[in-house]
Amino acid sequence: MTVRTTRRVFLSAATMMAAALAATACGSPQDTATGGGDSAAPVKVGLVYSQSGALASYGKQYIEGFKAGLDFATKGTGKVGDRKIELTEVDDAGDPAKAVSAAKDLIGKGTKIIAGSTASGVALQVAPIAAQNKVLFISGPAATDAVTGANKYTFRSGRQSYQDVVTAKSFIGDPAGKKVVVFAQDGAFGDANEAAVKAVIGGAGATVSSVRAPASATEFTPFASQIKTAKPDLLFVAWAGTTAPAMWQTLDQQGVLASTTVVTGLDIRSSWPTFGAAGTKISFLSHYFDGASDTEASKALKATVNTIDLFHPDGFAAAQMVVRAAQEGGDDVDKMVTALEGWSFDGVKGKMTIRAADHALLQPMFQAKLAGSGTAFTATAQKSLTGDETAPPAVAMKG
Repeated sequence: MTVRTTRRVFLSAATMMAAALAATACGSPQDTATGGGDSAAPVKVGLVYSQSGALASYGKQYIEGFKAGLDFATKGTGKVGDRKIELTEVDDAGDPAKAVSAAKDLIGKGTKIIAGSTASGVALQVAPIAAQNKVLFISGPAATDAVTGANKYTFRSGRQSYQDVVTAKSFIGDPAGKKVVVFAQDGAFGDANEAAVKAVIGGAGATVSSVRAPASATEFTPFASQIKTAKPDLLFVAWAGTTAPAMWQTLDQQGVLASTTVVTGLDIRSSWPTFGAAGTKISFLSHYFDGASDTEASKALKATVNTIDLFHPDGFAAAQMVVRAAQEGGDDVDKMVTALEGWSFDGVKGKMTIRAADHALLQPMFQAKLAGSGTAFTATAQKSLTGDETAPPAVAMKG
C-alpha cells in the first residue's frame, strides 16, 4: 500500500466572500471559502483510489481531475479560508480490504474527509466505515447504484449505473411496445447489465430479452444470427475484455449494426480503437468525453489536462464537494453533510445537484457518436440529457 502526502500551498491570494451559500443554493464552491474549525490546522483529506491494478487508468484520471478541481474551487490558493488543504493519497489497487485498511488508518490520524473509490466493490466496503466513524465519504468513479442511499455520511462525485441505462433508453423514445435485446457475456457483469435494462427499459414498457455468450467465446456469428432473428428495436451491448474487437467486427459484418439501433457505453479514449470500422455505426451512451460540455469548469479542467477523459469530471466534482464541505462545516462532519445535501453547483458536465433524500448526484448525461477511425476517432454529442431526465428513483437512506 503506497501512501503519498501532498501539501498544496499556493502563493496567489484570493478574495473570499464572507457570506456562505445556503445548503440548497446553486453556485460554485469557489464562491465562498470562509472555513471553520482550528484556523491553524490543515484540512486533512484522504484520497483512497486505484493507483495500480486493473483500474489504474481510471484512478489516474480521477486524481488529475481532483487536483484541477481543487485549484478551481479554491481559486488557486489550495486553502479554505486560512486553512491549507492537505491531501494524503493511498493506493488501494482496487482491493476492498486495502481500501478499508487505508480508510481506518487515515481516520485514526484525524482525517474527517475520505474520497476516491475507483471500484464499486471498494466503495461498498468503505461506505460503512464512514458511517461507523462519522466521517465524510465521497465515492468517485464507482458506478454501483448501491452507493446511493448507503448512509448519511456517504456521497458520490460520479454517475451511477441507472443513469447509464436511462441514457440508453433515450435512444428509442417511448419504450412501450418496443423490443430490446441485451447482448452480454455470461457472468456477474452480464447479469447486472441485463437486470438493469429489464428494470429501467423493461419497466417502462419494453419487452426485454437477452443473448448471452460465454466469456471465452471467440466466434460470434451464431450470436449475431440470434440477434438478427429477434429483430430488436434496440440492441444493448455490454461487453468487456480482449474479445471486443472480434465481437464488434462480427456484428458489423453480419449486418446487425445496419439492422437496428445498437447502443453501448463509451469508455475511456484508449478503448475507442477496439470498435474498429464499427465505431461510426454505434450509438453511445456517455458519462463524459472531451467537448461534451462548454462550462467554466470544463474549460479550467481542459487547461490543466489538455484532453478531458471519462473520469476527470468525477475527480473535479469531488474536489468541489470537499471544498464546499470544509468551508461550510469546518471540523463538524454533520455540518458538512448538511452543507452538501440539496446543494447544486456548476461542474464540468453542467449543473450538478446532490439530492438530499439519498445523496444521488443528479447530472447531465450524453448521447454520442464517433467519427473517423482507430486512434483518430473523435466524439461528438448528439443530445444532452438533464439531471432531472436521468434521475434515478429515490431510495430510502439505509444508515
